[in-house]
Amino acid sequence: MVKLELDQVVMRRMKEDDIEVVKALIKEGSEGTENRLILHILTRPLCLFILAVLSSILRCLVHSFILALAIPVFLLIVFLKITMPRSTGVLGSSRPYWDYVGSSYRGTQDETLQNPYCRISGKTPVTKRPKRRISSKEKDKEVSTEKITPEREQTAGQVWLAECDFDIIGCIFRENESRAGIRRICRVVTGCWYRREGLGRLLVQSLEQRERKTGAHRVYAHVPFPSKVGEVFFRKLGYRLLGEGTNNEDDEERNLETPERGFLGYPLTKVFYKDL
Repeated sequence: MVKLELDQVVMRRMKEDDIEVVKALIKEGSEGTENRLILHILTRPLCLFILAVLSSILRCLVHSFILALAIPVFLLIVFLKITMPRSTGVLGSSRPYWDYVGSSYRGTQDETLQNPYCRISGKTPVTKRPKRRISSKEKDKEVSTEKITPEREQTAGQVWLAECDFDIIGCIFRENESRAGIRRICRVVTGCWYRREGLGRLLVQSLEQRERKTGAHRVYAHVPFPSKVGEVFFRKLGYRLLGEGTNNEDDEERNLETPERGFLGYPLTKVFYKDL
């Protein structure tokens, strides 16, 4: 684990040349999440009952008890492995996949989030990148041939990066504004060397502050169902599990903000919310 100086962290919008780094960061951060979700589904009572019925039927055809037990489980795991990424996409997003190119920032100057630790320490993080020569081949690779319309850019949402010493060490995904005053956090990822250093908290709180200024009054966060770490993390930041309240407003919001669901309709995420 690396000691991180939070006042030296710059939070800015993702650009097109950051996409591959962000994808690698997400793959590293979500390692094991898919397997935990599959295990969560396999251990549900209805799923166990269906597997038991299929095993009993196969027992009449296959003379091996172990094969009759293993074949349905193996086939279901393969099915979930194939279909789960399509159904969940970025966990917490209502879309089957994330539009990385559409959510990339195209301004001439970086759009940044305010870092409260800079005011406390009085230090100014370095934001100017060192210049390097770019060959003509690299220029051709960097220029995207996709047409980005304003409508696509607005629908795609936003990805904010945490950068320190010009290295991307974390990111947070914010979906597009589907309802007035409501924002949704889809995913928060920090590099494995920078966990438990306050980086995730800095990303969430800085984004909350920005959204509050733009008129948002509530933020939702979708956490993978088996993730106890994610649940504790958001509770420490003041988030509550949707449905814990008993008033009519919570009942209405529960109908509007539903968790992502997978095989047999079992929820894959828990919905947390915070009033700004």
